[in-house]
Amino acid sequence: MSEIWRLSASQVAASIRQRKLSATEAAQAALARLDAVNPQLNAVVDWRPDEVLQRAGAIDAALARGEDPGPLAGVPVTVKINIDQAGFATSNGLNLQKDLIAATSSPVVDNLLKAGAVIVGRTNTPAFSYRWFTGNQLHGTTLNPRDATLTPGGSSGGAASSVAAGIGHLAHGTDIAGSIRYPAYACGVHGLRPSLGRVAAWNAALPERSIGGQVMAMSGPIARTVHDLRLGLAAMAAPDARDPWWCPAPLVGPDAPRTVALCLRPDGLDTQPEIVSALRDAADRLRDAGWTVDEVDALPPIRDALDSQVVLWMGDGYEAMVRAAEREGDRGAITALAGQAGLAQGITAAQLSAALVKRATITRLWQMFLERYPVVLLPVCAELPFAADLDLQGPVAYARVWQAQLTMIGLPLTGLPALTVSTGMVGKSPVGVQLVAGRFREDLCLAAGEAIEARGVPPMPIDPVAA
Repeated sequence: MSEIWRLSASQVAASIRQRKLSATEAAQAALARLDAVNPQLNAVVDWRPDEVLQRAGAIDAALARGEDPGPLAGVPVTVKINIDQAGFATSNGLNLQKDLIAATSSPVVDNLLKAGAVIVGRTNTPAFSYRWFTGNQLHGTTLNPRDATLTPGGSSGGAASSVAAGIGHLAHGTDIAGSIRYPAYACGVHGLRPSLGRVAAWNAALPERSIGGQVMAMSGPIARTVHDLRLGLAAMAAPDARDPWWCPAPLVGPDAPRTVALCLRPDGLDTQPEIVSALRDAADRLRDAGWTVDEVDALPPIRDALDSQVVLWMGDGYEAMVRAAEREGDRGAITALAGQAGLAQGITAAQLSAALVKRATITRLWQMFLERYPVVLLPVCAELPFAADLDLQGPVAYARVWQAQLTMIGLPLTGLPALTVSTGMVGKSPVGVQLVAGRFREDLCLAAGEAIEARGVPPMPIDPVAA
């Protein structure tokens, strides 16, 4: 079977299960693809080929014994360097943590392994996972395989870049402010941020996260097909007692009306014409597939959600974050924190409490809106993918980036699932749309996403395009 790396995760799993392909062959193909294109991209920054092949061999041996190795049987996947994988550094892109070797794996990693996945490598992130651009002093800069002059997104930029270029068939990402959805958008693939409580996660190698991180940071899949996102979510969502936020919610909920609210400019977002065109095209695709799409002028609050999100994310321990960024000496992290000083600096316990109270109010408004419209279609970003390191080009450029990313930052406050679907290209730039549904209704996001996907996506995987 030639060019195994081009297959979807679902195709690889089915072929291995049917013994048309071995897990070892799939792993060898993934490693060969990594060797061929990763030097151009720097997407995967930590990998051990011997261990990859050993793991694949164990999957093949289990199949030979007649055992069921799981739904991801032998599928090469990647995980991000900000989660624990036993025996590897949970560096999060930091020299400060380059020797922080995890003794145990995160629930996300364990659940992928229980599902039969073969972890082929660990993907790059910006320092502290703060930016929508991926680079750090420890591992260097990750490039976008579609256009090296564009950001690959962040913070799961290595994950999206690797999937787009065919290094692995499924990638793990994390998202507290768009870090799954935006890299998928920038690299022209698909990415799902699950609901709060859907995917168990915890890093034993690090201190317990603040309350903002606990209720807003989610792990989820990035893939080249929406069906693969469904497969990846099912694997990642297995129970694990180490995460007290995990809930045993069904992956498929009750029937809901196929009704979508389209909002082109939520909270006055300055949505650019190319994005408006992509949204209207996605709406037409949904209508063609039998969905009802109503255009609405307004949604429940997102801009107010953004303010509370930043308070909970960066305001709880802001001064310590700044000191850590200064010790690391990472310009991107220092710039990201300085840019939010007005919202995050000097936050009191009363202000943190008020942000949590506002979170309840905003989430309630969203949940009530989703009773009428079970799915919302809205921009991922106000612009096409940014130029590389645009956020470091001065205060005006930084403000432009922040303003364009309204939905990336604000929506995580609600704990609702959100999906980026790549829909095409505008010149050299990928473009896509975002879908939001009720809590634990990832199935509605995925169903709408599959209807949009069926009517055309950018070619993927691709060979990297040089600058």
